[in-house]
Amino acid sequence: MLEVAFRRAFPGLSLDVAFCAPAGVTALFGPSGCGKTTAVNAIAGLMRPDSGRIALDGRVMFDAKTDLPPQARRIGYVFQDARLFPHLSVAGNLRYPSRWRPGAARDFDRIVEMLALGPLLRRRPAALSGGERQRTAIGRALLADPALLVMDEPLAALDEPRKAEIMPWLERLRDEIHLPILYVTHAVPEVLRLANTVVLMRAGRVRHAGPLAGILADPELAPLLGAREAGALIHARVTTIEPDGMVRAATSAGEMLLPGPLPAGRALRLRILAHEVILSRAAPLGLSALNVLPVTVTRIDGGLVQLALGDERMLAQVTERSVKSLELRPGTACHAIVKSVSVLPS
Repeated sequence: MLEVAFRRAFPGLSLDVAFCAPAGVTALFGPSGCGKTTAVNAIAGLMRPDSGRIALDGRVMFDAKTDLPPQARRIGYVFQDARLFPHLSVAGNLRYPSRWRPGAARDFDRIVEMLALGPLLRRRPAALSGGERQRTAIGRALLADPALLVMDEPLAALDEPRKAEIMPWLERLRDEIHLPILYVTHAVPEVLRLANTVVLMRAGRVRHAGPLAGILADPELAPLLGAREAGALIHARVTTIEPDGMVRAATSAGEMLLPGPLPAGRALRLRILAHEVILSRAAPLGLSALNVLPVTVTRIDGGLVQLALGDERMLAQVTERSVKSLELRPGTACHAIVKSVSVLPS
């Protein structure tokens, strides 16, 4: 668990940052200039706060009496621009941390295999693509034997094809390297694919911190991710493959039909946007929509209706006229007609 609570005043911006980051990927999300990079620099020891406390698994890195230097904090830092040593090969860059952490070399072969860096080991950074440079930078950070991995907008400098190339490696990193990861971004797709927890920042302050699914399905918080990002992130698992190639997936509210191919047993995260949900008080008949879920209204905020489906929450975006005509209120049972679903790897 990473515990962060500090303040730092700058001309034009005062940082007042407080959050806890559990195991998994915590996305530090917000617009440019809100203080995300400055916050992670304070955590890494590259910027000294005016006051506060920063601790990782109970080990204090900064408080009124302690200010560990960066090299003593055991934080692997992946910058936006990779920052590889141009005179060293990929192998030389990867082995560089072993100069001060001799034990780091023991994981060399595993990290090279995990990030598919074997064919690149003799190349210099100038001969690498943007995605290959970032994979090398990630490998070097991991070989520093970190207790925490910080990634500061690692995809921001890449074009879309390179982003698509490196995203599976980031997912594998999340699933196979059991480290807490603090991931700075202002890109919602990256948050959706990678994060377990989200810290929402605005103007130097944390607006909210909590599980990703809870933020997406909160009528007040979801708009902070973007005007059209409100919705749900539902966990599911493929149970059956249908003869026509579609699959059935079990959710906490029942089965859903999804486009295949997907293997039986695959864990999924289903992205359902609020504007892709229609509500009906009665069980609908004769629809082309394949997924109709029984839900209960839990909260109404203007045109955003929060719904409980099993143990999870989702949103429907409807007009206030519809709220009145359907007589919706907390506790109302109804049916959610899902027009489309995006399938994300779990």
